[in-house]
Parts: sequence; structure tokens; C-alpha cells
Amino acid sequence: MKRAIVVGASSGIGLEVARLLQQQGWKMGVAARRVERLAEFDCVAAIDVNRSDAGDRLLQLIERVGGMDLYFHASGIGHQNRQLTEEIEMATVETNAMGFTRMVGTAYRYMASHGGGHIAVISSIAGTMGLGPAPAYSATKAFQNTYIQSLEQLANAQKLNIRFTDLRPGFVATALLGFDTENSGNQGKGDGFRYPILMNKVEVARDMVRSIEKHRHVRVIDWRWRLITRMWQCIPRFIWRHMKL
Repeated sequence: MKRAIVVGASSGIGLEVARLLQQQGWKMGVAARRVERLAEFDCVAAIDVNRSDAGDRLLQLIERVGGMDLYFHASGIGHQNRQLTEEIEMATVETNAMGFTRMVGTAYRYMASHGGGHIAVISSIAGTMGLGPAPAYSATKAFQNTYIQSLEQLANAQKLNIRFTDLRPGFVATALLGFDTENSGNQGKGDGFRYPILMNKVEVARDMVRSIEKHRHVRVIDWRWRLITRMWQCIPRFIWRHMKL
């Protein structure tokens, strides 16, 4: 039986991915800060990725599951922060950079000593360009993109059987954006801001699971966001820095 660990599974995309994997017959271990929403799973752990013991807790969960073939990292925070509030910026860096590194690094080291596996992470299209409305979020997602790319090169150099998938969604109607209910429309308001090309979390989770099955290295979710990110990466910096988003 294939064994998967999903960290950040209490809501949103992480929860939907965990459900899909379980339906496909994977033996699941799920973790989050809030575990009261995870009663449908057998192996559950309370893990706060920002705590120094998070890596040890992950290893304990892996032992309970009986091993780990897939590590799926869905833990993360993000806010528009046009006023550059310090608390928001620092919390984003702590979770999306330091917590991310702690957990993905633990998963990598485990797989390096246990015959390999697959590491998949939810990053974001926000990592492809510096986005003024969300500076720390955009920067930490770029960090995640580069970190996974670096680990992929490192694993190949060390001849390790570890695969990687960097999953980059656009805007998804989840609690992260302040949505209390599912919204599959093309636009909508969550935390007071209007988000274009808003995607359904279940459809996004299905795309992510398919991408893992196909061993994709990088996957921008939805053809519209693939087109948009390719276009804006062609915009010269002297124009980009004057654009209002």
C-alpha cells in the first residue's frame, strides 16, 4: 500500500488532496495545527510547522503510518499587505520560508535514507514575479520555487530516487483568502479584495493529484494562469515596477 503524509490538511486544498489520496487507496497520515477537523483519517498528528519540534513530530507520524512514499506540503499563509504591517510580513516569512524549509528538509532527509519517494508542495503563481500587494507572500513563494528546484538538482547529484512536484495555483476560494464557503465562479470577494479567475478547491486538488501521478516537475494550475504567468514574465522590469495590481 502506498503511504502519504499531508501537512496542512485541516482545510482548503490540503484537506481535499488528503481525501482524494485516501479514496485512491493510499494509507494516509495527516497533520495540521488544528486536528479537530481530521476525524475522518486514522493517523493524525498536531504539527505546527513553526515549532522547533515539528520535524520530530513528522518523523513520529511517518513511523505510525509505516513509512512515507509521498510527502505533500500544503501548510502556508498569505495576506495582501499593502500597508506592510510588520506582524503580517514576519509571520508569512516564518511559516512560508522557515517552516517550509524545516518540513521539506525533514522529508528529504527521511527519503534519502529510506530508498526515495516523492515530495510535492503547494507554492503559488505569486512566486513567479514580485507582487506589490503581497510582498512577503510573493517573496516566500519564490523561495519555495527555488528551494524545490535546488533539492531536485541535489537529489540527482546524490543519485537519490526522490521526485519533486512544485504545484503553483492561482487564486483558490479557500479560507486562506477569507472565503467561508466554496466559490467556483470566475471572480469573487473573500477578505475584502476581488480575486480574478477564482478556482474551485476540489478541482484544483484533482489537478494536483493528477500532476503527482504524472510526475510533473512544475505545474501551474489552470491554463489561464499558465498563459498569464508566461505573459507577465515577459514584461520588462522598468514597466513592471510601475504597474498597479
